[in-house]
Amino acid sequence: MELLILLLQRRGELVSRDEIAERLWGKDVFLDVDHSINVAVRKVRAALRDNPERPRFVETVVGKGYRFAASVICNNGDADLQVQPLPPPAQPASGSARLTTENRSVSTRLKVLLGGAVVLAIFMIALGLNRGGGKGVKPPPIRSLAVLPLKNLSGDTTQEYLADGMTESLIGRLSGIHDLRVISRTSVMHFKDTQTSVPEIAKALQVDAIFEGSVIREGSRIRVHAQLIRGATDEHFWSETYDRDLQDVLALESEVAQSISAKVQATVSGKEQERLAKVRSVSPEVYEDYLRGQFALAKSNDKAGDDESIKYFRQALDKDPTFAPAYVGLAEAYTSLGTIFVGVPPEETRPKAIIAARKALELDPDLGEAHAQLAIVLQQEWCWSDAEVEFQRALELNPSGGDAYAGSAYWLMCQGRTQEAIAWAQRGRELDPLAINGINEILFQSHGYDEAIRESNAVLAVRPDDGGALWISGAALIANNQPADAISPLEKIVSISHGSPAATGVLIRAYAHAGRRADALRLLAELKHRRESGYVPAGAFVNAYLGLGDNEQAFAWLEQAYREHSNILMFLKTHPYFDPLRSDPRFQDLVRRVGLN
Repeated sequence: MELLILLLQRRGELVSRDEIAERLWGKDVFLDVDHSINVAVRKVRAALRDNPERPRFVETVVGKGYRFAASVICNNGDADLQVQPLPPPAQPASGSARLTTENRSVSTRLKVLLGGAVVLAIFMIALGLNRGGGKGVKPPPIRSLAVLPLKNLSGDTTQEYLADGMTESLIGRLSGIHDLRVISRTSVMHFKDTQTSVPEIAKALQVDAIFEGSVIREGSRIRVHAQLIRGATDEHFWSETYDRDLQDVLALESEVAQSISAKVQATVSGKEQERLAKVRSVSPEVYEDYLRGQFALAKSNDKAGDDESIKYFRQALDKDPTFAPAYVGLAEAYTSLGTIFVGVPPEETRPKAIIAARKALELDPDLGEAHAQLAIVLQQEWCWSDAEVEFQRALELNPSGGDAYAGSAYWLMCQGRTQEAIAWAQRGRELDPLAINGINEILFQSHGYDEAIRESNAVLAVRPDDGGALWISGAALIANNQPADAISPLEKIVSISHGSPAATGVLIRAYAHAGRRADALRLLAELKHRRESGYVPAGAFVNAYLGLGDNEQAFAWLEQAYREHSNILMFLKTHPYFDPLRSDPRFQDLVRRVGLN
């Protein structure tokens, strides 16, 4: 309505988009102005039944603004438009002249304009009723929420890390509310820069409400626009703009999280409120290094990516050794480095990961992410009871924490409690509907090959280069007696991971089972050659020799894997590739020594 009045008051003149934004939302508004103006113009045109291709009323001046082009008659005869209803026209006397074409045209335009105004007014009233203005109308409660990736409106793509980092921080704060199910980061990132409608996103993520926002940085200032939208109705029921110094960014994140929890009317305990409100000052330089580390780690697919993230976390801690979240990031990066997939000796990475996680907890005992990271490394060190305690504490502090649910599912799987592991993985999926990699590996370890292949293919349909999905797809295809089909995804993961030892070991198995023994032996020779000049995890050779049917060599490398505390030994009770060895006393002794008997 405001836009229509503005255009009528300036009839015949160009009204710039800046003038429209100022009139409708004020000078200092911070939102997606272009989109909002387009929506408003589209609604005016719809009410007036105007054709944007051949406009009769609202003309577009490309790149500048809009002009109201039709003739307008003001009821009071003044230059200023007074928007009020016109009296009904008198009935013409018998024999009086008919309306001229011009008068009839003017009369028609006025009727259309007034009709359009009425339609818009009715729309506004209906909208007000839908938003709770009607008596007896109570909106449904909000029990679940997705925080969509904040939009970077800085005009600088190098600032993406800031938007992604703040998104993850908000998710982390809100995940501590037991009364609210908050979708994890990996699922919401699927909707970064998406054109998908809010109701469609809400349906895909199975949530009641969506948080949308944008962030812009100008020098040392940061501005965040935030809004909450009901998933089913696309109704915006709260919005706010925050303008702060970058050094107050943690306070800003806390304020936004508290506002969200209040607006969705979640029940927040005293302890949860205390954690929501917990803030500390951090210098912009420290926070930027931390966010860059998170950004690099999230995109990492190999050693180089992990090393880059460690560099940034280290830089942050060199500047501020008391910033606990950077220690959590460091622990996660070292844990990733020490996997068989990346191939750095665990004896180098795990002590550093444990030290970093414990340091984070020393600085902030209520960091659920730190408890989860510590649990993951303790599990890799076969400290099963301690790991279980840490996973439980992580879930107490962060009931929507996807890492803690996934870690607990893996812990159960390692104990051989596969059905419980699947149930926990399914629970984790409720928090991370689009993050499928965790459950596909558990299905594979549970000998559910068809399901594991199906889950992996669902990931690959969206992310063709997803390393975890390629790996599990190949491994499950081999176990499902489809080794020839496994070769393509495994060759791809070996390529994009720059020769991952773990992927290479499984590819050797695929070649051997598909009748390409010469190719299998060639790859095995390459692994041995690499080991002469550097570290190659023993687990890669275990997989290779099991695939070639050489169980004696496989046992020899299992002993080396035991000395290395290899990740592969966590799965002694469940991994399908160990099935031919289970009756051997040497294998049973190994299970006992790892603490899984």
